[in-house]
Amino acid sequence: MPETPEPPTDGPPALRRAALGTADISFFVVSAAAPLTVMAGVAPVAILLGGIGAPAGYLLAGLTLAVFAVGFTAMSRHVRSGGAFYAYITRGLGKRVGIGAALLALVGYNGMEIGVYGLLGTTTADTAHALAGLDVPWLPVSLAGLALIWYGGFRSIDFGAKVLGVLLVAETGILVLLAGGVLLKGGAHGLSIGSFAPGAVLVPGTAAVLAFAFAAFTGFESTVIYRREARDPDRTIPRATYIAVAFLGLFYAFIVWTVIQAFGAEEVVAAAAEDPGGLFFAAITTYVGPWAADLMHLFIVTSVIASLLAFHNAINRYALALAEEGVLPAALGRVHPRHRSPYRAGLAQTALGAVIVLAFALAGADPYQQLLLWVNTPGMIGLMALMLLAAIAVPVYFRRTPHTEGPWRTLVAPVAAALLLTVAICLVVSKVGLFTMASTTVNTVLVALVPAVFLAGLGLAHRLKTRRPETYARFAAEPATDVPEGEQPCPLPTPSSPEPASVPSTQAAPRPAR
Repeated sequence: MPETPEPPTDGPPALRRAALGTADISFFVVSAAAPLTVMAGVAPVAILLGGIGAPAGYLLAGLTLAVFAVGFTAMSRHVRSGGAFYAYITRGLGKRVGIGAALLALVGYNGMEIGVYGLLGTTTADTAHALAGLDVPWLPVSLAGLALIWYGGFRSIDFGAKVLGVLLVAETGILVLLAGGVLLKGGAHGLSIGSFAPGAVLVPGTAAVLAFAFAAFTGFESTVIYRREARDPDRTIPRATYIAVAFLGLFYAFIVWTVIQAFGAEEVVAAAAEDPGGLFFAAITTYVGPWAADLMHLFIVTSVIASLLAFHNAINRYALALAEEGVLPAALGRVHPRHRSPYRAGLAQTALGAVIVLAFALAGADPYQQLLLWVNTPGMIGLMALMLLAAIAVPVYFRRTPHTEGPWRTLVAPVAAALLLTVAICLVVSKVGLFTMASTTVNTVLVALVPAVFLAGLGLAHRLKTRRPETYARFAAEPATDVPEGEQPCPLPTPSSPEPASVPSTQAAPRPAR
C-alpha cells in the first residue's frame, strides 16, 4: 500500500497532515471496539442475563454516548491541542485535573490494548483447534502480535487506515451475512420485534446488559486524537464521532436481535446458557453454512488484530503529545522522517506490552481470565471516567469562553451526559465481577486502580508546578497552527485555564468453545 507523499518541511518531522478523512477516522474508532469479538464473545452473556430485551441495552448505551458526543464534538472545534481528552479537561477544570486525566488516559488506553494480547493468543489457539485440530500455545502468538502491531503503528497513519478498513469490512461483513441468512429464512419461528417491548426491556437483568453495552463502545471517543492528521478537522472529527456511535449502537442492536430471531424468543436464553461461546457459530452454521462459521473463526482473530492496531495508534499519539508537553521524556516525541509516525512512542508502548505479557506468562496466569480481564477492566473504567470528566469540563469551559454555540451543545447535552455517564460507571462497577470473573479482593483492587492513577496524576501535577513551572504553565497549550503550510488557521479563543477550587471526581466475554 503506497503512502501518500508529503512535501518536505523545515524543522523536525511532524505527523502527516490532512492524511485522514471521515471514513479513515471512523475505521480507527470502530475497529477499536472490535464489533465481531464483542458480538460473538460478549453478546451471548448479555442475552443470558437480560433475555430477549438485550438489543435495547445497546441502543440505550448508544443514545447515552450520542448525547455525550454533542458537547464533546462542540469542544473539538475550540480545542486544537493534540492531547484530546486531557486538553479538553484542562480547558474546563484546570491544569491539575488535566494532568491527572492525562495519566489516566495513558494508563487506560494501555490497559485496553495490552490485555487484548491475551485474547489474541486464546482466539488464535481456539481457531487453530477448531479449523485444523492443532494445539497452539498462546504466548508465541501474543508475542508475534506485539511485533505485527508495532509494525502497523510504525508505518504511516494512512497505511493503518487502509489496513483497518479491510479488516473492519471483513468482520462486519460476516455478521451482516449471518443477519441476512436469518432474515431470509424468517428466523426460527418468524420475525418479531418483541425485544423492544417495555416488558422485555424493563427486567432485572437490564442493568447487567447496560454494563456490557457501555463496554462495547470503548474506543469511539478516540476520534479527537487524530485531529492533527485529519482533513478539515472541524468537520471531520464530529462526523466521524457521530458515525461511530450511530453505527455501533444500531449495528450491535440489530445483530443481537437477529441472533435472538435465529433461535427464537423462547429458546435463545437456554441456548446461550448451554454454550455462550458457540452461540453465534451455531447460528451462522444453521442459516448460512459451516464454511461461514469457519470464516467467522478467522475473522474473530483479525477483529482482535484490528482492535490492537487502533488502540496502539491512539496510545502512540497520546504519548507523543505528552512528550511534546515535557511531561514524558522528549525522546518519545520523535516522529519518523519518512512514515511521519510517532515511532519512538510506538517502540516504548510495544516494549511495555511485552513486559506485561511476559510477566503474566511467567506467573502462570491464564491469558484470558487474567491477562485480558484483569488488565482490560480498569482500562475500560478509566476511559469511562475520562468521558465523565470531559462531560463536566464542557459547560465549565463554555461558561467562561466567548462562543457562538447554542445552549443544547454547551449546557443541556453535557450535563445530561455527565448524569448518564455517572449511572453507567456505577453500573459497570457494580457488575465488575461479570467482567473479571475474579474474587471480591481482586475486583476491589482493579476498580481502585482508576482513582489511584488519577490521584497519582494530581501528585505529578503538584510536582511539575513546584519543580518545573515552565512545563506546568504551557501544559495543554494551543498549537500555533492546525492547518498545512500555506493556509491560514481560523482564530480561536485561547483562554487561560484557572484552577477551580474543587473538582468532582468522578469487556469481558466467555471464551469461544473449541
